[in-house]
Amino acid sequence: MEEVKEFIKKCGTYFLATVDGDQPKVRPFGTIEIFEGKLYIQTGKSKDVSKQIQANGKVEICAMDKSGASWIRVSGKLVHDDRREPKVHMLENYPSLKSMYSPDDENTEVLYFENGEATFYSFGGAPRTVKF
Repeated sequence: MEEVKEFIKKCGTYFLATVDGDQPKVRPFGTIEIFEGKLYIQTGKSKDVSKQIQANGKVEICAMDKSGASWIRVSGKLVHDDRREPKVHMLENYPSLKSMYSPDDENTEVLYFENGEATFYSFGGAPRTVKF
């Protein structure tokens, strides 16, 4: 899981795909952290992405490294965690978000992957999959 997190962090931005009815929705994200042995992301409860995840937690992340030679796809179900501790952890690791989010507001949302699967790809190489 650490390798997955580090690869995504080095990419800087990843794209999160959700489902809205029968329409896929994709948007850029940047938050990714491990807390208590689980891979977490962060968003705001007021956003459409949060509503889509609550309706159908199955998501996929895709990120490509800066060279364009390797990328990762992460799939699984995102599970809402409303505890204060993971919110604090995320915001401590992304201090720029503190101007928009607080662990004590009603909007900050952290979610972790359940039954996660990450596949590493590269041009010319065989894919490698890890489960977490």
